[in-house]
This record gives sequence, C-alpha cells and structure tokens, in this order.
Amino acid sequence: MVAQEIKPSTQSLQLKITPDQAELLPLDPAVKTGTLENGFRYFIRKNIEPQKRATFYLAMKAGSILENEEELGLAHFLEHMAFNGTKNYPKNELINYLQTNGVRFGADLNAYTSFDETVYQLPIPTDNPEIVKNGIQILRDWSQNILLATEEINKERGVIMEEKRLGKGAGERMQSKYLPVLFNHSRYAERLPIGKENILLSFKPETIRQFYSKWYRPDLQALIVVGDIDVEEIEKLIIAKFSDLKNPKDAPERKEYSIPLNGSNQFISVTDKENTSTVIQVLMKHDAPDFKTTIDFRESLKKVLFNNLMSSRISEIRKQADPPFLQGGSSIGDFMAGLEVASVVASVKPGQLERGFKAVWTETERIKKFGFTQTELDRMKNTVLVYQESSFKEREKTHSNNYVNEYLALFLKGNASPGKEYEYNFYKNVLPGIMLEEVNALANKYFTESNRDILVMAPESQKDSLPDEQTVLTWIKEVTSTKILAYDDAVSDKPLMANEPIPGKVTSVKEIKSLGIKELTLSNGIKVVLKPTNFKNDEILFGSFSPGGNSLYSDAKYQSAVNAVPIIASSGLGQFNSKELPKVLSGKMVSISPYISERYEGINGSASHADLETAMKLVNLFFTEPRVDRNIFDGLITNYKSSLINRSNSPSSVFSDTVSAILGSYHVRRTGPSIEKANQISMPEAMDIYKDRFADASDFIFFFVGSFKVDSIQPFLEKYLGSLPSINRHEQWQDLGIRIPKGRFKKVVKKGSEDKATVQLVFSGDYKYREKENVHMDALEEILKIRLTERLREDEGGVYTPSASVSYSKNPSKYTISISFGCAPDNVDKLIAATLDEIEKLQKNGAKKEDLIKVVSESKRTRETRSKTNGFWLGYLSAQYQLHEDLDELFSYEKLLENISSGDIKKTSISYLSMKNFIQFILLPE
Repeated sequence: MVAQEIKPSTQSLQLKITPDQAELLPLDPAVKTGTLENGFRYFIRKNIEPQKRATFYLAMKAGSILENEEELGLAHFLEHMAFNGTKNYPKNELINYLQTNGVRFGADLNAYTSFDETVYQLPIPTDNPEIVKNGIQILRDWSQNILLATEEINKERGVIMEEKRLGKGAGERMQSKYLPVLFNHSRYAERLPIGKENILLSFKPETIRQFYSKWYRPDLQALIVVGDIDVEEIEKLIIAKFSDLKNPKDAPERKEYSIPLNGSNQFISVTDKENTSTVIQVLMKHDAPDFKTTIDFRESLKKVLFNNLMSSRISEIRKQADPPFLQGGSSIGDFMAGLEVASVVASVKPGQLERGFKAVWTETERIKKFGFTQTELDRMKNTVLVYQESSFKEREKTHSNNYVNEYLALFLKGNASPGKEYEYNFYKNVLPGIMLEEVNALANKYFTESNRDILVMAPESQKDSLPDEQTVLTWIKEVTSTKILAYDDAVSDKPLMANEPIPGKVTSVKEIKSLGIKELTLSNGIKVVLKPTNFKNDEILFGSFSPGGNSLYSDAKYQSAVNAVPIIASSGLGQFNSKELPKVLSGKMVSISPYISERYEGINGSASHADLETAMKLVNLFFTEPRVDRNIFDGLITNYKSSLINRSNSPSSVFSDTVSAILGSYHVRRTGPSIEKANQISMPEAMDIYKDRFADASDFIFFFVGSFKVDSIQPFLEKYLGSLPSINRHEQWQDLGIRIPKGRFKKVVKKGSEDKATVQLVFSGDYKYREKENVHMDALEEILKIRLTERLREDEGGVYTPSASVSYSKNPSKYTISISFGCAPDNVDKLIAATLDEIEKLQKNGAKKEDLIKVVSESKRTRETRSKTNGFWLGYLSAQYQLHEDLDELFSYEKLLENISSGDIKKTSISYLSMKNFIQFILLPE
C-alpha cells in the first residue's frame, strides 16, 4: 500500500498580508509527511539534537470527550493499559525491554490523555537499528494490538484509583464546582479524563475493549518521528507496519465538540477550608481563530506583543511599598474546545480582594482608554525579534521535542507549522509593520462584557466576607467611571555603568587538555575556568562560587541573610531602580542571578555572544553597586507575610514543614516560615550582609561554558571581573552542626479531610564519600525506583508513583535516602511493610541481573545525552572545584558503572538502608 505524500510548500517569503490576499502558511520543507490509504498519517523529520536519539509520538484524536455514560474515565484507563501488555510485548515485557535499552519509564516513556486526544511518547536510541525497528513495533501494537487482558485490567484499577486519590484536595473540590460554569455546562464539564470512581472500579472489561475498537483506528491516528534518523528508512518502516491497520466497520463519527457561547455572563464563588489563597478571575471567552494563513500569523504576533506589554505593566504595579495584590495578570490566550479567553486575575492578601482586583482592572481599563506608548511597543518589538533571532540561530541544535510538539498541534488542531526559517523571516518582515493602534485595539476587542465569567476562590474562613456578583460588577463600574491617568513611560538614556572600571590582568594560564578547559588567574585573585563548546550556536552559561554563605552569620541574622539576595535583586542595580532596569535591558539575551546559600555565595547567569559584555557589566555591578529600595523591601515583606496567613490550612505544607523540622533537629534554620521570622528581616542588615559577601572577589571561582573563543572573552574578564575589589580574606564556610536525629521513630501528622495518606521513609547516617561509592549509591536509587514501582504499583496496586531519592555529601560525610508515596490510609502499614520487604530482599540477595542491566543502560544513555549540554559541564566543573575532586572523574564513570555487581548493591543496601537510623513520616486525614 503506497503512501500519499503531501509536498511541503517552498513558496516565497514575499508576504501579502491584506485580507483579500491572505496566503496559506507553508509546511516546513524539513518535515516529510504522508497519509496511508487507511487514513493513518505520519510526520518525519531528521534532527540531530540530541544525537543518536529520536522521539516517537503516537497521537490519536480520541480522548475523554468521546466517552459515553458507561465509559467515563476509560480513555485514560486505556492509556494505562497500553503499558500492561500488547501482542508482541505481553504483560510487563514492553517496559522491561525499553528499560533494558536505556529508556526510563515515566521520565522518558510516557503518555497523556486529555479531553480531545491521547498521546504516547517513546524516545529511543537510534544507534541500533533493531531498537528502532522494535520501537515502531511497540507503537504499532499501541495502535490496535493492546491485549486488554482481564487480569491486567483488574490489577490496574487500584493504580488508577491511587492516581485519582493523589489529585484530591482543596483544588479538586473547588474545581468540581467551578469547571461546569467555565465550560458553560457543556459535555466537557462531565468528561474529566480521570473519570468517575464507581465506573473505574466496576466497568466490565468488554466495555474498554469496545472503546478501544471504536476509537483507536488509523483515520484518527498519526505517528510523529523526529530525531537522528534516516527519514527514508523510517518512512518505509511506517508504511510496512501501519498500512494493514483497519478502520472498524460502521465506525462511529468522530464528532467535534465545543463549548457554546450564548452571550450570557456567569458568576461563581467557591471556598474550601484547606485553600490557602484568595483569587478573583474574570474570563471573557471568544471563538479562537485558526492558525493557517499569513493573516492568522500576523494576528498572533499582535497578541504576543499585547501580552508581553501588559505583563510589564502589571509587574511595575507590584513594585510598591504595599502592593495591591500578591500576583496579578491580564492577557489573551488559548482556552479549550475552539475557544480563546481574555483573562484578568488577581491573587490578593486576605481582606483586600476589592483593592487587588481594582488595581488589575484599572490597568486593563488604562490600556482600553489610552493604549500602550510607542516607546513601550518599540522596546517590545526589539525584544521579541532578538528572541526569534536567537531561536533561528539555534535551529540546527533545537531539541527534537520542540519539533514534535509543533507537528502534534498540526495533526490535532490543524495549526500550521511553517518552520523556523519561515517564522524568523515572517517576524523580521512583518513585526516592524504592526502599528501601535492595532495592538491597542485588542483591549476593546477582547475585554468585553459578554460571555464573561467571574470566579472567586478563597479559604472557607473568608466565606461571609466575599463579594457577590453585583458587588464585583459595582467594582468594575467604579473603575470605569474613575479618572484614570495615561501611563508615563519614563525612559533613561544613561549608560548601564556610570563609570568604566579599570581592568585587571590575566596573571597565569593553566590548560587542562583532557577536558578542553583553561584556568585563568586574574590579578585580583579570581580564578576563571573556561570551556568553549559547540553544543549550542549562541549560548554562554556561567556560574561562580566563593566559600562562606549565610553560615557565617548568627541565627539572629539568619532571616536577613537568607533574604538578602531577593531584596537586593528586586531593587534595581547601579543607577537604575527596579522599574528602569528592565527597560535598559530590553532586547538583551541576558540573565543574571546572584545567590547566597548556606555555604557559598556567587552569581550565575547566561548570555548570547552579542550580550556577553552586558552580562559582565551586570556581574560587576552586583559586586560594586547593589541597591536596596525601601518600597521594594516593604512590598516583599508585606506579600511574604500575607502568603503565610493561611499556610496552616494546607495539609501538604504542614506535613513538609514537620518533616523539615524533624530532619533538621528543630534547628531554627530548618523550621517552617512564620510571621515572627518575617519580622526578623532587616533591610539595613540584609544590605550589610550582601555587601559583606561580595566585598572580596579574591576567593571567587567563575566558570564559563558555551559558544565563545577564549581570546574574545578574555578582555571582558579582565575588565569586569579583574577590576572587582579584593581584600584576600581567605574565608571558609562554617559547619552549623545540623544533623538528622539518630535512632528509629515514627511521626504521624493528622491534617486534611480527604481519604488520602502520604508516607515518607528516611534512612540516614555517616557516608564514605568517594567516586565508586557515589556510583553505587546512584545505582541503588535507580534500583529502588524499579523495585518499588513493580512491588507497590504493579503487584500491590496500592500507589501511583513511588519515589526514591539518594543524597550524599562530602563535608560532612553524610547521606540521606528517602522513599515516599501516596496511598489510601488503610494501606499505609501494608505498603510500608512491602517497602521494607523489598529492601530486605536487596540486602539478602542483591540486585536482580535484569535490574542491573536496566540501571546501567539507562544511566549510560542519560549521561551520554546530558554530557553534550552546556548545563552539564557547568554543573560538573563547579561541583568538582567546590569539593576539590579530580576533574578527570567523568572518564572513569562509565567503567565504574559497567562493573557494578549484584554484590555491590547488596553491600551498599546493607550499609545505607540500615534500620539503625530510620524515621517514618506519615500524613493521615484528621
């Protein structure tokens, strides 16, 4: 059966954007697409980022919206069953096979079900043709050969119920009340993908088989393949494997459902005793336009500009001594079911709903009356174009997942996918011609008085003080009738740095050829480690550290120390305040983040090659000219205190605070936030601590990784780092002596009303820090994940996603192993016993051979991919320098990994999963 190929357009980029001359957007020439005679579609693109990998997505236009009353939840249930046995991979063989070949379940291998679609995700290695062939066979099996064995269906009911249980809480309870309103009481309101409990527990296996037969069919399916592959070979495999798919006889119509707009307005107010925030949201729904033509593309650009401009305005309002809201927003965006929505939202302090809402609504009205200014628009156009240029430069090194998502939208929604070159040229040619009045006109077009929903959510304690619909409408009327002034876009033409620094010099250069790095020492003592790479075309990442951190300050000053960076970083920099600085930096591809952790301080960041000097100027200013702003400080503290008022309503917050406090032996630095602690934050003290941490650059080490040449970057290093102050303090961080308590005990927290429990098991103690031991501990973590998933999820059906995490440190030499899961309260003791039984098996028998193969394969594949990223190298170099470890360690990693034996895991589990220091934390409902 021959595929019918759709030829990609190669039309000219001479765009005509008048309504009567709209052109269809072309298909990206780099993607090969076709339709088989049975209706099955495919999209194939070669992309080498990451190398030797490909991402396969099997998408189908079948989701929960297609369920009848006896099938509620079965679209999602069916998605689960795809991993529980297919024709060629019965039971768990599918997951076992993929894990053995380096594909991680959950992290890599995954799927999702929504209202209108179900999508399976399968990333696989492509350096072995047999794995690629088998991967396509797996996708073919999912299409029409899922076994749906009765035994497996009945086992999966418990897993589904635990997934449903995890979603229970204040958010789910409130959602069940307001979603029918937001969905205009349409079919969508009754088709949440998770389904109905009574049906999930009692449906007959034949019912899900019938759903599978009706809707998993080739005329509703597509396969998307993007990666380091031979396009022609993949196409041949797809044609061979999928051409024999059959559409069912008398197949039901795949009806397109919608949320009808009837011009009416709605209001709903919901509260819950476990809710911690007060939020008001106004949603104005509209029919969403297509994204198929040049006019559609141009209209979307106007919304991009509008949303970014509005976000900047709202951000400025928050920079007040007493901000009117905690968070606010006003934007135009996608909704669902063919709708888009203009939304105004405010999350407010208790008792300030009117003030917060009016502040955001006022800004929306200001735009409707006066619009944005030309200077605002010009800056935003420049920023958007710079971002698009950066994206275009990286087009050959864009991750395959980005392309997959584009083709997914093309198949599911009919959205055009013209490709990065076309898009960049479109932005470059069309964006400059978008006029200010066009962007301003969107406010009156979208922020309308019909098809408008008003939603208020709050803690139950505020129920009696919440507004009704008429009150909110009165607030809106009061805003519109109030005199609103036009926005004053104060723009400075001052240079970023008032005074040019006097450069230092590079005094020594050390080359480490095995790693391709150079270590420079500057005249003020700063060390700079440089690793040029070609992983990205225009990305430079950098980081730094200096020993000390907030460990050098007393407990009385701790709150000021830990909050010093947020206060200073929010206040502006140098001669620019917090409102001026973003305008000065608009259009710059640069990000800078100072930090003060417990043991270190430093500055991290990123920049394009063109903006590296700007980044270096900012680094210099964060050392030499930090600012503190009383209004910013007061605003941050006010908002921080407000966020704590209802914190005790949340079961998860109470539980996490309890766990942290106990593991920190109730040290004041490990207990949860409080109003009392917020009152300890002093602005002068925070500024003094910040200046003290960055007063001496001599013990800083900087790391630069990315697309640069050493010769071109060196002048910036000498000028902006070499000029930093140096007083040669030779500091070290202090060990605060905070340790996890020894012994065995249980802590039960009773909080919340839902029938759900959370379990966290913690093992801790002394550790032998060395490379081989670290590799064994990392392997133990992965084996625990595999064993607990099989035991607690697959065998017991008692959890959805058990987790295991291992952490270890060199100074002090300590370790922590944490195992956690959510479950039914009645199953807590049984599942803890099952967990300890699996640990006992490891200690008695070591790891199973097949589990070791999975761990080694997964770890090698993950390291292979990650080691070709700038982020990996920045983290690796920083950690090795920080811990004074051998820089060549990574060369021995793979050998150590391959040599791990079952006996090694047995020994490691005996040493570090000892019951000597074992704490059980359990969250139960009240």
